[in-house]
Amino acid sequence: MKGFVFHGPGQSAWEEVPDPALKEPTDVIVRVDAVSICGTDLHILKGDVPEVQPGTVLGHEAVGEIVEAGDDVRSVRPGERVLISCISACGRCHYCREGVYGQCRDGGGWILGHLTDGTQAEYVRVPYADLSVHPLPATVDNRDAVLLADIFPTAYEVGVLNGRVCPGDTVAVVGAGPVGLAAIATARLFAPERIIAVDLAPARLEAARRLGANAVADVEEAPAQLVADLTDGLGADVVIEAVGTPESFELCTEMVRPGGHVANVGVHGRPATLHLEDLWNKNVTITTGLVDTRSTPTLLRMTAAGRLPTERMVTHTFPLDRMEEAYDVFDRAAETGALKVVLGGEQHEVAVRAA
Repeated sequence: MKGFVFHGPGQSAWEEVPDPALKEPTDVIVRVDAVSICGTDLHILKGDVPEVQPGTVLGHEAVGEIVEAGDDVRSVRPGERVLISCISACGRCHYCREGVYGQCRDGGGWILGHLTDGTQAEYVRVPYADLSVHPLPATVDNRDAVLLADIFPTAYEVGVLNGRVCPGDTVAVVGAGPVGLAAIATARLFAPERIIAVDLAPARLEAARRLGANAVADVEEAPAQLVADLTDGLGADVVIEAVGTPESFELCTEMVRPGGHVANVGVHGRPATLHLEDLWNKNVTITTGLVDTRSTPTLLRMTAAGRLPTERMVTHTFPLDRMEEAYDVFDRAAETGALKVVLGGEQHEVAVRAA
């Protein structure tokens, strides 16, 4: 089959790779029908995630059909259409028993496209299938469903829930890329008084308005002052960092009010300064986190009911074999206006086999 392979910082290619095989009785093999590119994939290509070894197929967001299942898989079977979660969960370790699947200690967590071959291929092996894939309702389109593999649960869990968004809050979201936009959409479920979006790209700020932001600010135009002006000088109750740069993190700490929350979602490849000389007496809570995807079933139900604006997030679609072009379009989002890029490939008969 073919897959999108990482060969080191700045080096990647859509090329022939071995067909996947069942390795454990808890695995499934999925034919990929729709796959997306994540901002984290761009971080990997830039060398920000050194754990990813050259030769790894990238990707951790996909929808497809199960073509083979291990003997111990109970919740799904061949022929079912499923959402592949970005997080794999063994279900047995200390963290999985607490529902903290992102910290799985028994070969799970974020492994697809990170520690093992991922979803940007014609077929993929998914470990721990009973907790790591979700059957899809017939009413949920592939393009909508693939957004629930990562960006919506990440924004909701790591941004909105960790930030403790409450009714009447002022919420600032720094970064109006896909995860930031999903944070705006899911923050609205908690009836905040206002949501303020901050970004560099006019197209993304306009998308933020369409998805529910009440005010937007270019990062070059004193967004902290805008937040102060809108809150009588107090600052935002919750600030969600959805970029992953030292500058964006520091901006978040400038925007938050005493007693407020900064919820870091962005993937950071460089150290960021924590200005405790300014924050030590402000009762500010700062949270970090890797998504657990425990909210995925709830988000799936909400999508099926038309409660999430997934259809407004996909701006570009490509066939699977135009992966390199899709990466280029997504990487140049400020020029192309790309929000979420989704690819779908032709079917390919894979020689699935037990290892």
